[in-house]
Amino acid sequence: MAVFPPQPATIMSIDTTIQSFQADVIDASMQVPVLVDFWAPWCGPCKTLGPMLEKLETDYGGRFKLVKIDSDKEQQLAQHFKIRSIPTVFAFVGGQPVDQFQGALPEPKLREFIDRLMPNPSDVELDQAGAALDRGDQEAAADHARKAIELDPANDSARLLYGQLLLASGEPAGAQGQLDALSAQAKADPQVAELMAQVAAAVEAARPPVPHEQLARVNANEGDLQARLDLAEYYIGYKQWGEAFEQLVEIVRRDRAFQDDIGRKRMVAVFDLASAQPQVVSEWRRKLGAALNVR
Repeated sequence: MAVFPPQPATIMSIDTTIQSFQADVIDASMQVPVLVDFWAPWCGPCKTLGPMLEKLETDYGGRFKLVKIDSDKEQQLAQHFKIRSIPTVFAFVGGQPVDQFQGALPEPKLREFIDRLMPNPSDVELDQAGAALDRGDQEAAADHARKAIELDPANDSARLLYGQLLLASGEPAGAQGQLDALSAQAKADPQVAELMAQVAAAVEAARPPVPHEQLARVNANEGDLQARLDLAEYYIGYKQWGEAFEQLVEIVRRDRAFQDDIGRKRMVAVFDLASAQPQVVSEWRRKLGAALNVR
């Protein structure tokens, strides 16, 4: 007997009336975007647009809902929305109409229209972080905030929340890294500036003294690469990226063979750790490149 692969489920659009409009459109749009298609049986372009919208509803797998209104039958709704030509499509998000178009758009334009309605995945993770906080689950909140940053490094709200969570969990250096990566506009906020000062004070209070033995060894012998490596590891532990890179690149300059090229390898690994400070990483990538090209 032939075995056929499972087919994707078809999501069916619904026809609404003035009686069911609240539930079908307003309430539903609190969960996903809703497209409301005003059409009529005699409308030629409607016969083109309707099937395309139904196909896209299936393609998008339920990420938006299609609701159809026969403007001949539901004249009160058509009058309320001042329908002058059909097809006319309204987009509802959060219970409100947010966009519309008229006529039968080609599929690529329809996809552009729909994509503009979709929530930013980073913001979805941020919302989940907030929900986790409301439940008192700080670990889950931090995980969602971190994912939000991975999805959109420019999401200041996610960085701010993640920084606050790191500070609360006793990781002020990590919090400082997140706050340092905020946009200039976010840093201009007085409350953010106050938090940054609080975090800087916490970092300073948590930092143990610099290991003077290694400093003394480097000062006495600039070629003491083990002392430089020990210093770099100390700085890495407290996310003092510039100081760490300074020691590591000096190891690269002086001896690529030291501990199997540990200077270069460690720098490359730490670039990922310091990704919240792209300007610092970019500067030291250039310096590492220059050191590697020295003959």
